[in-house]
Amino acid sequence: MAKQFASVGDMVEKKISFTEIGRDLWAFTAEGDPNTGVIIGDESVMVIDAQATPRLAGKVIEKIRTVTDKPINYVVLSHYHAVRVLGASAYGAQQTIMSEKARAMVAERGQEDWDSEFGRFPRLFQGHESIPGLTWPTLTFNDRLTLYLGKRRVNLEFLGRAHTAGDIVAFVPDANVMFTGDIVEYHSACYCGDGHFTDWPHTLEAIRSFDLDAIAPGRGDALVGAKMVNAALDNTADFVTSTYRPVARVAQAGGSLKEAWDAARAACDPKFASYAIYEHCLPFNVARAYDEALGIDTPRIWTAERDRQMWAALQG
Repeated sequence: MAKQFASVGDMVEKKISFTEIGRDLWAFTAEGDPNTGVIIGDESVMVIDAQATPRLAGKVIEKIRTVTDKPINYVVLSHYHAVRVLGASAYGAQQTIMSEKARAMVAERGQEDWDSEFGRFPRLFQGHESIPGLTWPTLTFNDRLTLYLGKRRVNLEFLGRAHTAGDIVAFVPDANVMFTGDIVEYHSACYCGDGHFTDWPHTLEAIRSFDLDAIAPGRGDALVGAKMVNAALDNTADFVTSTYRPVARVAQAGGSLKEAWDAARAACDPKFASYAIYEHCLPFNVARAYDEALGIDTPRIWTAERDRQMWAALQG
């Protein structure tokens, strides 16, 4: 077990990569830290996920300015988590876009999530004093929204619950490329603390049905080529099901959260212990899987106090 809670001791800076995954489509990645996508159209730029602070968003903007001087008119947020959304103000975009469900989650639990995530992973909140407040969208939708960056079409779609109840993807048809947010990860643990384990594999299959040429995942390297795309979809599904099944067996048999934790470790450590943020995610994943197995469909709100209580329970 990790000696420190979550990632409070992780202060090592990650190497940034900026990879073109299709014509004028870029993935900003950093060795398992949250990724940002960039879509360059004829007239403007769309950013997918904003980073946790305006300062960190500035690193994305620096990379964008190495390939285009077009204005950044759109910031699309794949879900509501603080590490994805709180840097949005840095881009000066005309529109900030979320699913309607994600907006509802900002209203319901956005401040609690901010406080909790800040305590879990302080390195990702460099320059936090510049965050102007919760990020609210200027435009929302339910199932699908089509936007045009000049002639370039971008489809924003809700394909099903997964990492959260409000996850959306951005699909660029002319390049057959998708930006998935944290629905898909690559050699990085999935954070499932607000997830829907039973639905997640079905959502991954909905993504697979596009037969994509490339994906920018939520964390990990850009995925170029059908082989890498399908490997990441398989791996993400394996991570989710390998976490849920042993926890569900324990929970439904009346076992404790600590027993569920031990069962999850036995199943997952041999396969995933080397993945980025694995130790960070596992306590939250086990707690959420335990709840879902007992019929709690809506994830309970994480607070700094609940974090401490859960961590204490797992030390026993």
